Amino acid sequence: MNENDGKEFAELGVKQWLIKQLFSLGIRSPTPIQKGCISKILEGYDCIGAAKTGSGKTFAFALPILQSLAEDPYGIFALVLTPTHELAYQIADQFLILGKPLNLRVCIVTGGSDQLEESLKLAKRPHIVVAMPGRLADHITGCDTFSLKKIKFLVLDEADRLFSESFQEDLETIFKALPQKRQNLLFSATITDDVKESKILPLNQGKLTTWSENDPQLTVNTLDQRYVVCPAYARDVYMVQTLRKYRETKPSSHIIVFTDTKKECQVLSMMLNEIGMDNVCLHGFMRQKERVSALTQFRSNLKCTLIATNVAARGLDIPTVDLVVNHKLPLEPKEYIHRVGRTARAGRNGMAISIITPYDILRLGEIEDQIKTKLSEYKIDEDEAVRVFTTVSVARREQEAQLDDEQFERRARNYRHKRWLLAGLDPARMEQGLEEMRRKRAKAAKKVKLAKIKAIQEQLKIAETGKVTDRLEPHADIDATIKDSIKKVNKSLMKKDDRFKDVIGKVSKIKRKSENMKTKQNQVKDKSNKKKKKI
Repeated sequence: MNENDGKEFAELGVKQWLIKQLFSLGIRSPTPIQKGCISKILEGYDCIGAAKTGSGKTFAFALPILQSLAEDPYGIFALVLTPTHELAYQIADQFLILGKPLNLRVCIVTGGSDQLEESLKLAKRPHIVVAMPGRLADHITGCDTFSLKKIKFLVLDEADRLFSESFQEDLETIFKALPQKRQNLLFSATITDDVKESKILPLNQGKLTTWSENDPQLTVNTLDQRYVVCPAYARDVYMVQTLRKYRETKPSSHIIVFTDTKKECQVLSMMLNEIGMDNVCLHGFMRQKERVSALTQFRSNLKCTLIATNVAARGLDIPTVDLVVNHKLPLEPKEYIHRVGRTARAGRNGMAISIITPYDILRLGEIEDQIKTKLSEYKIDEDEAVRVFTTVSVARREQEAQLDDEQFERRARNYRHKRWLLAGLDPARMEQGLEEMRRKRAKAAKKVKLAKIKAIQEQLKIAETGKVTDRLEPHADIDATIKDSIKKVNKSLMKKDDRFKDVIGKVSKIKRKSENMKTKQNQVKDKSNKKKKKI
């Protein structure tokens, strides 16, 4: 290093020993979010930072924390909260690499491992604790071997997700165990009003800095975003053909496939393995050792395809990922942003392909409105898709038959009961309350969805006729009303979008082809059976 090396970091107030660590990692200059946040954090400000995935958010808070720790080393100095196991381990690794000259001690508290072992590590007062809220709240309420009363920094990484309702109770437990005087650092790719104006985590408004990118496009320019449109019943088939076509041009590429549920993730993984497409899966019902093993195999090229739920959508940094596939579009546009952010990281090129059906046009439009980008088509050989339809469909049914639904449900129930018992609560009464809460939440969500659909229908009607029509009231079967309304809205949107004008005809044509192919295969099978009987 010469005297000009690391000048930009030095101007932010970063000390030379940390600059040397950055250079050893090949990092020569700060990213925009690092420029916007590091100096203010060093000056003692609370901070809200928002930037695209892969923009260097972790180092934006890790550098000032480690520099402050070096000046006054003790444990527990900083607490970092994160919504997923995988992100917790990744953050811990980055702290350990940067803090090597300090002989940094980091403790990971995520569940999936022995709770007594975690308690012993916490009792040794590590410098940094990286934790998921649920397991840390269990430790706070269940043992007194450690204290968080002296921490200088509280970090919420993927803050928008942490402020969702599912984490609220655990966060309240944790925040009560923290000192009033501390710095709060909130980071994410998307910052919502819940983050800016949280009632459970009031920020120091007199000393608060907020930094976000000026670029309104929430996905990077090096990301090629595509869609594949298919019949709803052939989603798996078109996903298989998408993977095969991409692998023809890049045989050793790293691919992440996202889907919406743990069960769907497991079934897809089993189905792809059954038809010779080697992969590993990652979802919330896997044990910690299994999850670490899956990620290790994927990172080390032993397996080049990863099937995952949204646990892999946040913060996971695997630079070699070339392609992200959305087997199903996420419910929220911000989740799409996080998912596709697993590729095209740190200036690299990448591609994201979403498998969509005629029922997904409305959801696609909401995503495109938010990311300020229109997806283009990734063309698939439909004749080939028809030819493999039976093979993929049969493999799917066989794997679904093998999967034990009760095992998935039992694992979730056991986890809930364990936490309630630790908190001194009656699991039976809590289950009853949880079921009632779910019903109320589902009912409210349906009403909101219906109102949204009606508003879109009204807009489409005004655009066509220039007149305001009477709003239709939903009939007793609200589910049927929503389904019928979504179908009509999607059909109207397809007609207005040049990309999808021919989709209905295309889907009908594919259906005829697949039915003809199935008939021919059955005829061949019948002939074969007759010959066997004669023999």
